Amino acid sequence: MKLLAVCGMGIGTSIILKTNAEKALQSLGVDGEVEVADIGTARGAAVTADVVLTSGELAAELGEVSAEVVVVDNFVDVDEITGKLSAVLESRG
Repeated sequence: MKLLAVCGMGIGTSIILKTNAEKALQSLGVDGEVEVADIGTARGAAVTADVVLTSGELAAELGEVSAEVVVVDNFVDVDEITGKLSAVLESRG
């Protein structure tokens, strides 16, 4: 599974989100890769991603992308990220 962690500038909070998404994937026993992007390059980067993780504000800016967009309210809450990724996996069967 390929995930894209998106924040406004692509350097601060997206790194935190990336780290916690990797922990979430590990706890779910899912092999995956997490990349980071700023909102300006996220649309292009989302073409190769399965899931985009971002805030509600940036999800609206992202627009239509082929990857599933998952809104994360608290980028440091590994339990929230794990729960939302688990729901994505369940919806995919």
